Amino acid sequence: MKNIGILGSTGSIGKQSLDVIAKHQDKFNVKFLAANSAVDSLIEQCIKYKPEYVCIYDESKYTYLKKNCNIRNILTAHEGLIELCEISNIDMILNAIVGYRGLEPTIKIIESGTDIALSNKESIVQAGHIVIELAKSNNVNIFPIDSEHSALWQCLSGERKSQIKKIILTASGGPFRTLATSEFDNITIEQALNHPNWSMGNKISIDSATMMNRGFEMIEAYWLFNVKPEQIQIVVHPQSIIHSMIEYIDGSIKAQLSTPNMRIPIQYAFSYPDRYELPEFNFDITEFANLEIHDVDMKKFSCIKLAYDAIKKGGSFPVVLNVANDLAVELFLNKKIKFNQIPEIIKDAMDSHNKINMPTLSDILSLTKLTETYINNKFTS
Repeated sequence: MKNIGILGSTGSIGKQSLDVIAKHQDKFNVKFLAANSAVDSLIEQCIKYKPEYVCIYDESKYTYLKKNCNIRNILTAHEGLIELCEISNIDMILNAIVGYRGLEPTIKIIESGTDIALSNKESIVQAGHIVIELAKSNNVNIFPIDSEHSALWQCLSGERKSQIKKIILTASGGPFRTLATSEFDNITIEQALNHPNWSMGNKISIDSATMMNRGFEMIEAYWLFNVKPEQIQIVVHPQSIIHSMIEYIDGSIKAQLSTPNMRIPIQYAFSYPDRYELPEFNFDITEFANLEIHDVDMKKFSCIKLAYDAIKKGGSFPVVLNVANDLAVELFLNKKIKFNQIPEIIKDAMDSHNKINMPTLSDILSLTKLTETYINNKFTS
């Protein structure tokens, strides 16, 4: 029986994680649940899973949660969230917090010596040099939740990282794969959220539509698998059946295939090194006789180029990339900018940035605030 804590339990990944746990109640126990502000959903989860601890980040919802939730340990605010990250007697914590605010919890989990199932890719995008070294020094395992990095992890089984020739990250191309660039000025929020293959939260859906998610995942692969940026290729695979591939130095290629559902990589992270049945996702390869793979158009999806630029420049540039993207997506979702302004805002923030070669956690937090101030002053005034 593994004790598992979930940060972001009411989001898309959090809910699917609880679905996995519900199917294997003899193997997993929910130690704690934490949500941002969806208090009613959190209460329903507490009734069903009976965690030992529960946390609502939004302090204004704390009294309502306490009144309606029969859990002894009820926490709130940033302090409550960090307390959960430092809890003892827990086997794994899933960090499914969305965006750059997930970094500090990732750091606290690793410092506590707890294995982490990482859905918050922004932690590594911003601070890969800190997170990876900290995990090594604390003997902590980082289990990737992204389907692409889970696929790469599985393709590396029995292999040596030193013998990787190339990592191939697949991308569906999102809802605008075939849309002419000239039409990007007219894209609506509803269109951008309408992903053809995956069911995701709003922020991640927009990242998929701009393809910044693959830019982030390229940076994540750079840190997780210790390869050079030029060893990572992004290709468009509309069916989302091949989740990623690794080409080795002898010309062999390994690929991981499955139906596009996040419960598969989530369960693998929870169950590793074992695999448990998921009978509803039986895979028939004959149904996918024609799998397409195409080059990605980096002029059309310029967020990918911005991500490559950030990791090649190094230092603090990925921090600015990450924070600027989060803020630009938020502006778009709030109908303050157009879809095609997202990469423009990110590029503007990066062009105005003075590089810090080896940013500390304090530097990253300070740079986050500076980038927020810069973008808010320039694009929301």
